[in-house]
Amino acid sequence: MTKVGLRDSPAKETASTTTAPPTKKRFLTPGRFVTILCIINLINYVDRGVIASNGVNGSSKTCDAKGVCSAGTGIQGEFSLSNFEDGLLSSAFMVGLLVASPIFAGLSKRVNPFKLIGVGLTVWTIAALGCGFSYNFWMIAVFRMFVGVGEASFISLAAPYIDDSAPVERKNFWLGLFYMCIPAGVALGYVFGGYIGNHLGWRWAFYIEAIAMAIFVVLSFCIKPPHQLKGFADKGLKKPSTSVETVALTDAEASKIKTKTPKSKNLFVVFGRDLKALFSEKVFIVNVLGYITYNFVIGAYSYWGPKAGFGIYQMKNADMIFGGLTIICGIIGTLGGSYVLDRITATLPNTFKLLAASTLLGAAFCFVAFLMKNMYAFIGLFALGEILIFAPQAPVNYVCLHCVRPNLRPLSMATSTVLIHILGDVPSSPLYGKMQDRLKNWRKSTLIITSILFLAAIIWGLGIFMNSVDRSNEVSEDDEVVEEEKLESKADNSPLV
Repeated sequence: MTKVGLRDSPAKETASTTTAPPTKKRFLTPGRFVTILCIINLINYVDRGVIASNGVNGSSKTCDAKGVCSAGTGIQGEFSLSNFEDGLLSSAFMVGLLVASPIFAGLSKRVNPFKLIGVGLTVWTIAALGCGFSYNFWMIAVFRMFVGVGEASFISLAAPYIDDSAPVERKNFWLGLFYMCIPAGVALGYVFGGYIGNHLGWRWAFYIEAIAMAIFVVLSFCIKPPHQLKGFADKGLKKPSTSVETVALTDAEASKIKTKTPKSKNLFVVFGRDLKALFSEKVFIVNVLGYITYNFVIGAYSYWGPKAGFGIYQMKNADMIFGGLTIICGIIGTLGGSYVLDRITATLPNTFKLLAASTLLGAAFCFVAFLMKNMYAFIGLFALGEILIFAPQAPVNYVCLHCVRPNLRPLSMATSTVLIHILGDVPSSPLYGKMQDRLKNWRKSTLIITSILFLAAIIWGLGIFMNSVDRSNEVSEDDEVVEEEKLESKADNSPLV
């Protein structure tokens, strides 16, 4: 039987040609939507600061030479944790993050991506509550791992949504606002955790952050993003039409519906195929290699910076100085780097130029800073270096989003996150410690680790000379499937005569 258009009456035919009423303006504009994502990211990194704050993390029981002991405080004191166990606790979330990131990226092809964020945030909220209710080391360690699982859904999918929602001329600035929440959130977590831990007890810090996140869990299931994520099918396509009048497919549309053997929908097969496609992108590989090298140094700085500052310059408030510098320089550098990239036109070669130049100059300032004998000269030069070093935060992720086709963006973000941690900041801290144990010279150890930034600049510099193609608007096989599903849905809803 042939599908044709159906007109109930001439009146309806006339009505169908009249101008449609103007579309009702949505409350959830792209700007408001991205604001929600930024607040979620802020809360997520507040948790990172909370678990490390003195008020929540606390200290172990100490005894003086006379045998007089003082009670421990916070998590470390209550659970009698060694420094090694305490260190494991601070990085336990990484296990969940690394395992779950590629899983959420793969599931995004089958399940509404924004609903996946909702599921992940639900896990995060329950895990944060679990941290507050924990009564021993292993219990809180497991809940910290599930915090990482919840974070994985958000990290993989939020950046593609921002990339689709932002105006073309301000894409990087919007990404910069999102990534600015990392240093701002950690800093706020230090203050929040310290205050709540000292006044209400360390458990209440986790209860309060869980309550704050629960609001956004509800929102993620109730609101609809202003844009469908590019490269992914609308999960509501197959719903039957409820309109009285249905228009048939045109001949051109009908010809686009192909009859072919369907591809495997096995999650592991699809994931393997996508991973192969991702690693065939040379631009992605060069970008992530530079990012791993860069993050290797940043990880060592974040953990050993205050101790190195005290060891070299005998700073009395090394924690406050390094923390304050990181917060201020992190915000200025992240927003500044994204703003500059928007101003110079965000092409992939231009992005690599910015990555290489800012990292090279930042490495030079930091290297010279650690050569200074005067502490104030060090602080001034190191501050300039940190601003330049934080400038790549948004641009490097812009490359991850634009060097692949739209349907691979979540996997690109997830894979990048996994690799920069496994090969970057996770091993750098113990390796730096091992080097310091051997050299027993804070200045020399820090100069060696800083020099690795020059390698990151060189790697990113190679990207300038590559045949870089922005693939963010290319049509992939998955995009063709999306279009075909739309046409099939229209065909199924057309009446038969």
